Amino acid sequence: MAEASDVVSRRVFLAKLSIGLSALAGAVVGIPIIAYLLSPLIRPTPSSWVSLGPAALFSEGQTVQATFQDPSPLPWAGLTAETAVWVRRNSSRINDFTVFAVNCTHLGCPVNWLPDANLFLCPCHGGVYYANGTVAAGPPPLPLFQYQFRVVDGVLQILTRPLPVG
Repeated sequence: MAEASDVVSRRVFLAKLSIGLSALAGAVVGIPIIAYLLSPLIRPTPSSWVSLGPAALFSEGQTVQATFQDPSPLPWAGLTAETAVWVRRNSSRINDFTVFAVNCTHLGCPVNWLPDANLFLCPCHGGVYYANGTVAAGPPPLPLFQYQFRVVDGVLQILTRPLPVG
């Protein structure tokens, strides 16, 4: 017969087994969450200059939507790699543009440009922005995000980057 200190009771065994399985389940759930939260620090998204087309295509005083291919899409991204921005040519000068992100600063819904009202409108929660991107009404906490731009050899380019969280 084994000594009492060598024998593991059923209660102790099941308690240790449940602690071990709980730790394993916590790791299975927790590791992907931690990896997701730390991914911008581990693998930052690169910024790069992307062409939107000839600057001459954008008319003075007009706000138009331009699309471009996300420079760092996932291989399976498909159509979601297509990204849009709102481009406004402020004057006839070659470097007088404003390029807005298409996403509302409230919850990221795409905003629509209403040329008759000269406003951006978010259809999700009624956010309204003036033509210069500042908040006119609704829940958005910040103005529309703007992209840095440059004109190289007559081609309008923007510096892509991850958009900040509002």
